[in-house]
Amino acid sequence: MIDEIAGFVRAVRVAGPGREFLPTPDEPVDLVLAEGRIVDIAPTGNLRPRGLVIDGEGGWLLPGLWDHHVHVVQWALTAGRVALGDVASAGEAAAVMGRAEVRDGRRIGVGFRDGLWPDEPSLTSLDATTGEVPTYLVNADVHSVWMNSAAFRREGFEPSASGVLREEDAFEISRRINAVDPEAGDRAVERMTRAAAARGVVGLVDLDMTWNDEPWQRRVARGFDTLRVSYGTYPQHLDRAIAEGLRTGDPVRGAGNDLVRVGPLKAITDGSLGTRTAACAHHYPGDSENHGLLTIPPDQLVELMTRATAAGLECAIHAIGDVANAHALDAYARTGATGTIEHAQLVAHADIPRFARLGVIASVQPEHALDDRDMTDAIWAEQSAQPYPLRALADSGANLRFGSDAPVAPLDPWAAMASAVFRTRDGRDAWQPHQRIDIDTAIAASTAGGSTAPAEIAPGARADLVVVDVDPRSADERALRAMSVRTTLLAGRVTHAS
Repeated sequence: MIDEIAGFVRAVRVAGPGREFLPTPDEPVDLVLAEGRIVDIAPTGNLRPRGLVIDGEGGWLLPGLWDHHVHVVQWALTAGRVALGDVASAGEAAAVMGRAEVRDGRRIGVGFRDGLWPDEPSLTSLDATTGEVPTYLVNADVHSVWMNSAAFRREGFEPSASGVLREEDAFEISRRINAVDPEAGDRAVERMTRAAAARGVVGLVDLDMTWNDEPWQRRVARGFDTLRVSYGTYPQHLDRAIAEGLRTGDPVRGAGNDLVRVGPLKAITDGSLGTRTAACAHHYPGDSENHGLLTIPPDQLVELMTRATAAGLECAIHAIGDVANAHALDAYARTGATGTIEHAQLVAHADIPRFARLGVIASVQPEHALDDRDMTDAIWAEQSAQPYPLRALADSGANLRFGSDAPVAPLDPWAAMASAVFRTRDGRDAWQPHQRIDIDTAIAASTAGGSTAPAEIAPGARADLVVVDVDPRSADERALRAMSVRTTLLAGRVTHAS
């Protein structure tokens, strides 16, 4: 059934935005689809089936889901790398990498979180276990990379005693190790996007740290049609994007459809919690001089956003610490730019209402709150701003859009919703439960438009749809994470069927 065009969806109960407009929202309905859109909706049995019929068998229907922050190639390649998410110390991480398989003449591990390790990474300890094989350990937050001496020699970087590169140097290493053969990379991306469709995903925002226009032209020419994609441009490529006429919302050049489009300017203005480089008002524990880093000065950020806006590009501004968020909001106010703040992990209480007032979308990753809960309690314990302020942002009227930041967290919108609604996993007590949001807001935030402007189940809407086995509005935390997806439709075309 994959890639067939549906004309009729039978016997589904609407669980997402749009159900409030149905006269009997808990009763099954049928939908007529045509030309990629919903044409009609009526109680089951009142419309004549036509074309390919998708029998919902009483399942629950939602608008197709989006992940609004993905590093596509980096996430696609993760499956072939050494998983370090469970290692509990630098010594254990070094030992794991010493036993790891050598691929393409190197070892690459991903996903370690060293914020609470009892020991420190060092060049000598990694050299002792990995020898002359170039070895790279990429932090879960991607803001630091731990390498051995062989890797430093291979990359032409001067080694440090810790063996750790941070921020732009780390990003450069990530760009290099992700620069695989285009054929192999595109196959990995296709596998990854099929897996995303199997979780009900119909679209994503690709923020890979490279020139994304050319790869997406190539993938579209190869026939890519699994998801809708909006792809970002970074400051080092802004001049090129302007010269080549890229504007947010335009289809990628050479495309025969509108699935893949130009997205925003992506600018990273500070570091991260895990690397202790997020720009914060209060210093980090044990280091009175460390308030994190502003990687783009405020005046330079204003200049970048002004140029992008004049050229027709929206903005996606990475800001994790409260100081970085304040500067990003100031820049939106000064430039009149439109777009998002990515992450918004620590926000001053006075700045929370500014998102809605300025029309700035909060593009957030709810799983990060649980990944980082212990680090937040330890490393940000003295911060006065609100960490992971989902409920506060929603209550202020801000538009929330959910994502994963894959590979930082797995690309799974159901996990994001569960974390936002329950603020727990693995049986632990809810973390900062006053920042929980309701399931309807979480579903809306997981659609194309976000929590205040969601995609809807309504006549005239795109037929980007997902049918699931369990009512997400009444599911508990475990059931929401384990959600079984029956069918995913992209403009009425079946991209996943169980």
